[in-house]
Amino acid sequence: MTLSDIANSRLHSQQIAGTKLKTPKEVLACMGAMQAQDYQMAKWAIGVRLPGSTDKLIETAIDKGEIIRTHLLRPTWHLVSADDIYWMLELTAPHIRSAMKAFAKDLGLTDKVVLRCLKIIEKALSDGKHLTREELMGMLNKAKISTESFRSTHIMFHAEINGIVCNGARNGKNNTYALLAERAPKKKTFAREEALAMLAQRYFSSHGPATISDFRWWSGLPANDARAALEMVKSKFISEKIGEEIYWFSDSFPISKNDKSSVYLLPAFDEFLISYKDRSASFPHGNHKMAFTSNGIFRPVIVIDGHVTGIWKRTIKNEKVSIETELFRKHSKVEITAINKSAAGFATFLNKKAEMTKTSIS
Repeated sequence: MTLSDIANSRLHSQQIAGTKLKTPKEVLACMGAMQAQDYQMAKWAIGVRLPGSTDKLIETAIDKGEIIRTHLLRPTWHLVSADDIYWMLELTAPHIRSAMKAFAKDLGLTDKVVLRCLKIIEKALSDGKHLTREELMGMLNKAKISTESFRSTHIMFHAEINGIVCNGARNGKNNTYALLAERAPKKKTFAREEALAMLAQRYFSSHGPATISDFRWWSGLPANDARAALEMVKSKFISEKIGEEIYWFSDSFPISKNDKSSVYLLPAFDEFLISYKDRSASFPHGNHKMAFTSNGIFRPVIVIDGHVTGIWKRTIKNEKVSIETELFRKHSKVEITAINKSAAGFATFLNKKAEMTKTSIS
């Protein structure tokens, strides 16, 4: 197995190539969780794994609570199936809370203050109410609780990791919060060891070939927990050593598959890159600094046969979406045609027409 094999195989395990999934909820159930701080791009991350889907279809699934957007795994937004939210949150919230403890202290958010905030927020959202952050912060301000200097962000963060709130239905262009217990009334939890095994099973099935370091990065688990989780499920996977790293993967997809014109326009922060600590398999010629920055900004990328060959950005104008590309190398006419076809697919997802405005080579 080569690094190119790894990159190509991840297209299959991540359901980007050859997917048989039918609903947004099935995508999340397969992937375990998907990073989602960029809300619009997060919907396309599902869409690229669900051929024929639309932005509206996925937003409806989120609005209905079939899939949940909240802080999970690491201190950032993720999408997760409503069926998995409780056991995954129970497993990962303690280390997220620990990682953010110093920030809370600096902001004066003591346990007493946080508890008071949570009680006010829970009461405000009861009986099916969906409110924006601004509306909730207004209520806290009335109770003489300061929400300035990032306190509002951290207050809602604590409300999420404590299982009080999650995303509500969109109110126009505004995100809202709702009570998690009302959005996902069926609470499914497991013993800690079983939850660890389930998380490792989901990750290596949907993200392999991957290493233990990759899993630890994605899950946010402490090193001992990550190793214990893999140990419990490794008999279900195949492993291969490349250099000093051992890669684990399922045998349910081919190690190497040459997909003719395998071209994808993947969104910012897509799992195809962000879910691995070592992303070199998708950058055989370097250029990774063009795709993601040292401070954690991941740009939308063009992927050909598992390799990142450029970046793209979109500008929505009424009924059109303009696509601008920046390529890392010269592309053949066949590749350019395939990129344009993928751009058209993205436009269709948004119920708009694609307009290729500019192509440059860096």
